Amino acid sequence: MDVVTLYMLSTDNMGRPPEEIEQLLDIIANTLDRLGESNRVRVQPVGALDLLPDNLAGKLTALARQTESIDGLHVNVALGYGGRREIVDAVKELMLDSAKAGKSLEELAAELTDQHISAFLYTRGQQDPDLVIRTSGEQRLSGFLMWQSAYSEFYFCEALWPDFRRVDFLRALRDYGRRQRRFGS
Repeated sequence: MDVVTLYMLSTDNMGRPPEEIEQLLDIIANTLDRLGESNRVRVQPVGALDLLPDNLAGKLTALARQTESIDGLHVNVALGYGGRREIVDAVKELMLDSAKAGKSLEELAAELTDQHISAFLYTRGQQDPDLVIRTSGEQRLSGFLMWQSAYSEFYFCEALWPDFRRVDFLRALRDYGRRQRRFGS
């Protein structure tokens, strides 16, 4: 499965004053509309939709339903996303699931593995990313897919996201193609 994750709005940015994120929310809504019009991608929300304005959360949920049967590119749309929040949500869901199955905390702790937690992440069932491209010249992840990117390759680009061009993407792919992946060893 070919997967692309677009990190469009972090949980940290949700706390900014409305006038600062209003234009960004409009751009995101427009991007969601364009993704839906393509009829070539399957969209999956990734993040805490409860943090989003109702109209944006509704638009994203409807788009996910509209595209769920498309067999093309899988596009995770990370809105209201934070890596720490994702891990906390996964652990909470794992604990609740275990409690429903009648397991004690001691039993859960005794059998807990990283695969158990991975099974409850927002991206459950997907492979971890091979490549993470960070725009804007920043050399940090800002909480993006913290668990999943443990063995990813990283490419840092000076271009701001709105200015990121096809040629920038191709440069990232060329750089990635030259690397020898070692997966932590």
